[in-house]
Amino acid sequence: MTYPLRVSLRLYDTATRAVRDFVSREPGKVGMYVCGLTVQGAPHIGHMRSYVSFDVLRRWLAYRGHEVTHVRNVTDIDDKVLAKSVQTGQPWWAIGYANERLLEQASATLGCLDPTCEPRATGHVPQMLALIDRLIERGHAYAAGPGDVYFDVASYRDYGALSNRRLEDMQPAEDNLGVDGKRDPRDFALWKAVKPDEPADAYWQTPWGRGRPGWHLECSAMAHRYLGEEFDIHGGGLDLVFPHHENEIAQSKAAGYGFARYWMHNGMLNLAGGKMSKSDGNVIDLPTLLASFRPVEIRAFLATPHYRSTVEFSEELLGEAASAYRRIEGFVQRAIERFGATDTAPTQGALCADFLAAMDDDLNTSKAMASIHEVVREGNSALSEDDDAAARSTAASVRAMLGVLGLDPVDHAAEGGPGDDLRVAVDALVRMVLEQRDAARARKDWATADALRDQLKRSGVLIEDTPHGPRWTLADGSA
Repeated sequence: MTYPLRVSLRLYDTATRAVRDFVSREPGKVGMYVCGLTVQGAPHIGHMRSYVSFDVLRRWLAYRGHEVTHVRNVTDIDDKVLAKSVQTGQPWWAIGYANERLLEQASATLGCLDPTCEPRATGHVPQMLALIDRLIERGHAYAAGPGDVYFDVASYRDYGALSNRRLEDMQPAEDNLGVDGKRDPRDFALWKAVKPDEPADAYWQTPWGRGRPGWHLECSAMAHRYLGEEFDIHGGGLDLVFPHHENEIAQSKAAGYGFARYWMHNGMLNLAGGKMSKSDGNVIDLPTLLASFRPVEIRAFLATPHYRSTVEFSEELLGEAASAYRRIEGFVQRAIERFGATDTAPTQGALCADFLAAMDDDLNTSKAMASIHEVVREGNSALSEDDDAAARSTAASVRAMLGVLGLDPVDHAAEGGPGDDLRVAVDALVRMVLEQRDAARARKDWATADALRDQLKRSGVLIEDTPHGPRWTLADGSA
């Protein structure tokens, strides 16, 4: 293993459509805003890909010495939340809160760090109204009747730059099509008037009439509140580039703010050839997967592909990722059994050259994981050859690299998993056979000892004789 001097971190910027050197606005500090979820329903595994992707980015920025302020919002009032309230008869705020709790639980289950701040849209109405007022004063927004305020798209000449679209080719905005007073069908709503078929308590009194915030306005107001007029990274799923992020840029820059210096978007996790969508029912939720896989295995599946790639979900691919992770985990467990957790603890500077280069190259976790597997092969050889010094340092390096990805087995040791009860029973049976094998070897009955080992192997149980006694693993590498 070699450990080179660090090269600069480079990240793909959606706005410039190029990989750029990352230079933070303030040395040693990074402000990052990531669009969270609209909580009209429980989160699904597609949502969690975004959460894991930006959690890995945050961890890597921290490893590179940055103090990261990570803001991730919750959209708790929106057309979809209110529609769900009307459909179910439940209060809109109760629906939002219940699903927000499920989201927090899913994020924690997959080992994501808590954001520095997780603001709700409903808690920032004063900031939204101030932003609208500023846009109207600067000639970029207008009232279109009692309660409706629109952004004047034609007034912002760079509209469409993020998504590389021309204004003349754009379709009308979906926000209140046909509203009296709307100047251009492409203008989008900053504030929406009260509607008779929506919950009566979902509105605020404003100088323009009773209404509620538009989706795009919420994020601009909250990003400005916690990160200031200009910050480093704005992130989210690729599906948010247009219109959501395009509109955020327009209203924020039209207000005179620098806004985000880098735009990062994770690729979609598709199901049956299409984007996972709660409204279409084309989703797989986390509890369903937890019936068959451990949380750390699901995280490995989400974290291993490059964050910008499109991934087609299948249980087969998830199973392959779980098996690959268990092979790495098996090496770490064997090293800890020999040297202890303290002597294999990750240390700063223990990352190998290939891993460093991959992570600095637009967070290439696919290549980074490949480098971990290569180091694991070296570590397994060192263990087999009783090269304790090499095995110990290799284990520390592997744990350090896994830690950056949020996958250190020691951090996930307390996780339960499917089949735990069965594993306890299998462990007892295997140990009984191993005791019989030890007894046969003690009386030099090598034929019986070998036959017992071969019987276990045919059953999918592999035996490894170590200086500390025999240990068993399943053929797929799980212990």
